[in-house]
Amino acid sequence: MNALPGWLRRHVAALRALLVFTAVLGVLYPLAITAAAQVPGLKDHADGSHVSVDGRQVGSELIGQPFTGKDGNPLRQYFQGRPSAAGDGYDPTATSASNLGPEDIIDKGDEQSLLSMVCTRSKEIGELNGVDGSRPYCTKGGVGAVLSVQPGRVISVNEPCPAAAPFIAEYKGVKVECAPAGLDPRAGKIVPVRGSAPAEPAVPADAVTASGSGLDPHISVAYAELQARRVAEMRGVPVRTVRKLVGGATTGRALGFMGQPVVNVLQLNIALDKAAPYRG
Repeated sequence: MNALPGWLRRHVAALRALLVFTAVLGVLYPLAITAAAQVPGLKDHADGSHVSVDGRQVGSELIGQPFTGKDGNPLRQYFQGRPSAAGDGYDPTATSASNLGPEDIIDKGDEQSLLSMVCTRSKEIGELNGVDGSRPYCTKGGVGAVLSVQPGRVISVNEPCPAAAPFIAEYKGVKVECAPAGLDPRAGKIVPVRGSAPAEPAVPADAVTASGSGLDPHISVAYAELQARRVAEMRGVPVRTVRKLVGGATTGRALGFMGQPVVNVLQLNIALDKAAPYRG
């Protein structure tokens, strides 16, 4: 039999390689990884760390979720997680951060800057939990306290007209105006105003900023403590009972020294429903 032409031998060799690699990497390797994932200690994580209550899946230990009513407002009887920028919130198919940085301080129409977003969240969380939600560089109305200083004119760029009096009456002897329609703040010098808010706000940073993944299921111990009294009042139990449950849902530093202790919100809310059911 005559030898195959060189060009055909190359195609046959390529086909053999394709079949071998398909079998090894497309079949054998996934089966081996799947089998290894079923080893005790790994199985729960490999299967998605689902959390079930009375045989019904209620969430995941690794992915946060909202605890809101049909109107989208926070349910006061539950602990709330940190904000999420993943899709419409905690969407594992759209995991991402907001891509906004610390210099994003000017609102653009209906699109809030990172600063105004933080200010709005802090104000709302403060009102929800009965504490002062003010923070540096935020107006009392919950937007970024930023001025555009122009020759003979000063404008509060994040407070559109018509509005009540701007957050500050005057700046260096010039009356401050609200932002007119079509304002281009770049026409002046941008000046953030710190204001009189405390250096350590009552509302922690993780309560007003999203995580890098947008899926973080944890909150800081400080944010859990902020919410404890509100949750205790809604459930009609002593605040010490709620704080004890917070402790039970708290994980220490990774490897004993990395990061800070955190509280798993889903686990905490499940424990609450068992130990102190909401009667509302």
